[in-house]
Amino acid sequence: MDKQIKVKNIPSEVKIEKPDLYAQQDRFNPRNRIYVRAVKGLHQLLRQRIGFLGMLAFMALPWINFNDQQAVLFDLIGQKYNIFGLTLWPQDFTILAFILMLAAFALFLVTTFYGRVWCGYTCPQTVWTFIFIWFEEKFEGTANQRKKLDQRPMNLDKFWRKTAKHTSWIAFSLYTALTFVGYFTPIRELLPDFITFNVGGYALVSIIGFAICTYGNAGWMREIMCLHICPYSRFQSAMFDKDTFTVSYDEKRGENRGPRSRKQDRQELSLGDCIDCNLCVQVCPTGIDIRNGLQAECINCGACIDACDGVMDKMNYPRGLISYTTERNLQTPENKTNPLRAKIIGYIVILVVLSAALLTNIVMRKPMDLDIIRDRNQLYRVDFNGLVENTYTLKVINKAQYEQTFNIKVEGLENFKYIGKQTFTVQAGESHNVPLSLVMDPYDLKAPITKFSFVLSPVDDPSSQISQPSNFFKAR
Repeated sequence: MDKQIKVKNIPSEVKIEKPDLYAQQDRFNPRNRIYVRAVKGLHQLLRQRIGFLGMLAFMALPWINFNDQQAVLFDLIGQKYNIFGLTLWPQDFTILAFILMLAAFALFLVTTFYGRVWCGYTCPQTVWTFIFIWFEEKFEGTANQRKKLDQRPMNLDKFWRKTAKHTSWIAFSLYTALTFVGYFTPIRELLPDFITFNVGGYALVSIIGFAICTYGNAGWMREIMCLHICPYSRFQSAMFDKDTFTVSYDEKRGENRGPRSRKQDRQELSLGDCIDCNLCVQVCPTGIDIRNGLQAECINCGACIDACDGVMDKMNYPRGLISYTTERNLQTPENKTNPLRAKIIGYIVILVVLSAALLTNIVMRKPMDLDIIRDRNQLYRVDFNGLVENTYTLKVINKAQYEQTFNIKVEGLENFKYIGKQTFTVQAGESHNVPLSLVMDPYDLKAPITKFSFVLSPVDDPSSQISQPSNFFKAR
């Protein structure tokens, strides 16, 4: 027989409701839609400003020129990547590797110190989702108005609002896709070609595919990406510790929760500071209740903090019921968080080492590169005079952002004849193939294979040179 629990000293105007467990579980159903309520506050203002700067950088970078070239252009077909005067080739993979490792460890450092602020403030999924929600609010109204609109039968008013919203979504998704593809195809040629329907097949497929993904992710999937697809929320706990700042609810201060008027004394009602208004849930873009503790779905955007602070101001309670704090502060407030702990110092040391390695690679990087291509079907041939001829193709890459004239010389061989160009010009960021032949008397060769080197140097700076070893073959 179940025991009845009697609750004393609870006024009649305080209504105790049994939590709807099925509703809490059902929020993970992808078919359910979250109507995110707008909220104002410091953290949302910061999120909007950061998102605006990130969006501005994303949209503007492809249009910036540097040295008469697109400043940021990743030419996959030509296998070269221009980044503000720095041209990277497949041979420069170490520089790209250091850049990626720097980005990864910087993310680890930020996550260890301040939780998932990347997700809440700078993640493209979050930025684009809030932009799409902004379009929703302009055409369909507030969260409650949007919910009521979806429940209404189709009429002229609902039709034009839905049409305007989806048209704006599609237009913004298309512009996003054009900008993204503009990082891989010269955007000043791509945009007019797309408008005049002269765009190439690969670019067209990329634009349409990326536009569909943007429209689907930011317009329809939204929090589903964070809840079920994004792997970052799954391994973030490995970087958290008791000193990591996360969005947290102060249970000791907030419980017992319950509604009351501003004039009532919460101590007399045996209630905490939480008035159970559920605004923290209504403004959450992933639909979670932060009062249930830290959850993998929380993106640390701070929307619940701004909503709760607004309620605390109206109730004349101190702010901070929901705040960026640490597990250590919540458990034992007298033990202050240690920001410079071993894990943080370790990440900082790794970042310093990687930064030094990256700078060293960039400074020591030669402004040219040399590859030797041999015809494997015919390593050598003997002419009618009995002389041995070896044919080579030198691929010279000008990594600089200016035109260079190069000179080729041979070291390690004697009494040879050079057939081909020894001095030539290569445009900025381009490659040039130089076919040549070396001819020698077989009596001057002491072995079937003689090792030597091609030396490439700029005419203006002969001291800056690179060499590439090769072989000269003769008949055995």
